[in-house]
Amino acid sequence: MITMADDQDIRQKTTPREDSSADDALDVQTVVVPERGRWAVEIVVLFADGVVRRRIDTFPTEARARLSAGLIKRAAERDIRGPLNG
Repeated sequence: MITMADDQDIRQKTTPREDSSADDALDVQTVVVPERGRWAVEIVVLFADGVVRRRIDTFPTEARARLSAGLIKRAAERDIRGPLNG
């Protein structure tokens, strides 16, 4: 069982990966593309010095892929822009 003290120790020891950008993201988009009979969701993040595009997952239907893409985008935008009401 992890206690609150252990959880705080873990957070303090966390450091950015060497291959990650320390810059704040400027924008985020999600893309749904057909691939081999399935639908892939990719996230595109815009930084001041470049763009990062990563595959999230594939889904059997376009509807599920679009639903997932929307949820991922909203969560990412929340991290970029911060709280809307405060």
